[in-house]
Amino acid sequence: MSIDSRQVAAGLLAAVPFVRTLGLEVVEVAPEADGGVRAVLRLPDTAPTHNHVGGPHAGAMFTLGESASGAVVLAAFGHLLDRATPLAVRAEIGYRRLAMGPVTATARLGRPVVEVVAELEAGRRPEFPVPIEITTADGTVTGTMTVVWTLRPH
Repeated sequence: MSIDSRQVAAGLLAAVPFVRTLGLEVVEVAPEADGGVRAVLRLPDTAPTHNHVGGPHAGAMFTLGESASGAVVLAAFGHLLDRATPLAVRAEIGYRRLAMGPVTATARLGRPVVEVVAELEAGRRPEFPVPIEITTADGTVTGTMTVVWTLRPH
């Protein structure tokens, strides 16, 4: 699988204006050895995104994780946008430790691309998880998240 990370980043920024509002940065979008996809997004440390203790607001961290999962979905299934609309079905986040400074979300596709596409081609509406890890600059995990997505056939 070949992924143009610039194209994924541009698509994400165009489709989701809130990503620009928060100043999220697409660090990397790349294929993985197992045929999956990984996306890494970063939330810079800015006063407008802080909470009452000076770290990133929980809502900003949620948006960071959800946006990283969206980048994975665009990279893995963007070629199907003429046939299906990707939609987030549900999400769960766990805030593990206080985050300070910039934070990074790393999202990975939770099911093989070919399996999801096969379900869509069989006329079903596939669901698939995208697990996300949110870390500080030193690699400390401050949050974990899973967004379950679907591809709704047109």
